[in-house]
Amino acid sequence: MAAAVHFHFHLFLLSTILSFSSLFSIDPENEALLKLKKSFATSDSLSSWVPNQNPCSSKWDGVICNKNVITNLHLSDKGLSGKIDIEALMQIPSLRSISLINNKFSGPMPEFNKLGALKAIYLTKNQFSGPIPSDFFSGLGSLKKIWISNNNFSGNIPDSLRKLKFLNELHLENNVFSGPVPEFDHDIKSLNMSNNKLQGAIPASMVKFGANSFSGNDELCGKPLDKDCDLEPKSGMSWTVKIIIIIVIAAVVAIAFIFMKSRRRINDDFSARSSENHNQNNRVNVVQVHVPSSDHNRGSEHSTKRGSESKKGSSRSGGMGDLIMLNDEKGVFGLPDLMKAAAEVLGNGGLGSAYKAAMANGMSVVVKRMREMNKVSRDIFDAEMRRFGRLRHPNILTPLAYHYRREEKLFVTEYMPKGSLLYVLHGDRGISHAELKWPTRLNIVKGIARGLGFLYSEFSSEDLPHGNLKSSNVLLTENYEPLLSDFAFHALINPSYSVQTMFAYKTPDYVQHQTISQKTDVYCLGIIILEMITGKFPSQYHSNGKGGTDVVHWVFTSICDRKEEDLIDPELKSNTSSHNQMLQLLQVGAACTESNPEQRLSMKEAIRRIEEIQV
Repeated sequence: MAAAVHFHFHLFLLSTILSFSSLFSIDPENEALLKLKKSFATSDSLSSWVPNQNPCSSKWDGVICNKNVITNLHLSDKGLSGKIDIEALMQIPSLRSISLINNKFSGPMPEFNKLGALKAIYLTKNQFSGPIPSDFFSGLGSLKKIWISNNNFSGNIPDSLRKLKFLNELHLENNVFSGPVPEFDHDIKSLNMSNNKLQGAIPASMVKFGANSFSGNDELCGKPLDKDCDLEPKSGMSWTVKIIIIIVIAAVVAIAFIFMKSRRRINDDFSARSSENHNQNNRVNVVQVHVPSSDHNRGSEHSTKRGSESKKGSSRSGGMGDLIMLNDEKGVFGLPDLMKAAAEVLGNGGLGSAYKAAMANGMSVVVKRMREMNKVSRDIFDAEMRRFGRLRHPNILTPLAYHYRREEKLFVTEYMPKGSLLYVLHGDRGISHAELKWPTRLNIVKGIARGLGFLYSEFSSEDLPHGNLKSSNVLLTENYEPLLSDFAFHALINPSYSVQTMFAYKTPDYVQHQTISQKTDVYCLGIIILEMITGKFPSQYHSNGKGGTDVVHWVFTSICDRKEEDLIDPELKSNTSSHNQMLQLLQVGAACTESNPEQRLSMKEAIRRIEEIQV
């Protein structure tokens, strides 16, 4: 009897422990779905959604899973209304499609653009209304299917739809969209824009979809509709207006021509000398120079003296003046020495044109001409340059000197013969790329992370401690040690020019939300990591998104499909013993490139996880 009691006691204790463990092992996706359910005004149809259950194994109504991972929510025809808690959906990173067809939701388009991995959105037959922001779909690069028909959406069809390269089904019918029909340059299989208030001529490339796709838009014309577009001017004044426009355009062109010709004549000595010698030698290299022989101390004194004269002269007249040395560890030189050096045009980067200047004493430097750095006063600019000159870190390219003029600035750094990481990875694949084995690539990523860690301590109060992080701004020493360049210029560059040129402004942070933060640098780091793992040139580096590989979409799709091995650069695959480390780094890159900054790693956490990976 005692034994039986003892057995039942242990059974009771075991069941109690198991019940408590189930209470404390909270499934985050269970919690997220319950939070979503709570946001609905009516949710009686979701009675199977209950606490302390696994949504997949318990087969919650409308929840579709793949290998015990939630991939789809199909909540059609359930009489749902109220708010859609997007923050809750963001806690389900594996979610790829959501269907809310034939419910009672209303109000503006929910913020599905925060769910960057979605492949399909179905909102047909609800009461959503109002315009959809033009850039709404910019961060949803994986979308293949969009069904938002039979609602009350208005305004222009969002232009960002045109940039969805994988989109193959688009249904906008039975809304009140207005404005022109956008032209899609990729292959859409199913399209319907009927019964809206669209206007103007249908683009020729859209004829293939047939009349039914555009019917019910009274102000649309052209094929495939049986309605010709009126090409005749409707106003007697139209030809007068056209003539005036032509005259104005001609005047603007003439003024621009005169201005450019004038600018060409007054180009500074640096360009003139480089161009003159290029013509004489019929090549980029120019004449060698004679650097006045002097010991190091005399050179420093000479440079300092000329630098102070430069400061005085520049503030009065914006004259040429001289270089101001920031770091004399590599030697001392002045502007006349630089002008007489053998010069080579390296290219025209985002922040200005760059030249290599090889001086007769054997020293080579890179000179960048920056015309868009007039945001701050001369005193602040001087102070920032001297701050840059004090930086010392193995993975930071400390500037050597600078030259100030009102019209432009010269920024001088040490020349790195191996060039940039971009060039080594994608430029000369026959030589340098072959040397980029896995240990080298991992050490480069670690060096970049350490350099960023240093910048984040030195510029901790800045919105963008780097701001222009990409593989072309990572230079490599002879031993493949990475050096970060073009950092911390954000506060110095004219804002309108920053938007055009700095990589931070090509990220989802700015494209979608017009905001930037330190998390923006994290996204840029993630792109470099994915670039290193895949060996592909990221399309993110292009302003128009054309060319290269969308590494973010490719990586997230492959991870979702359990095909991570396909992402690894073929030149790395022979190193099978390190595949786990490669996949570890791949996961860090993916976590850094989440489209929503709130879901993205912090820079500190990204650096920690990179450092944990061992060769």
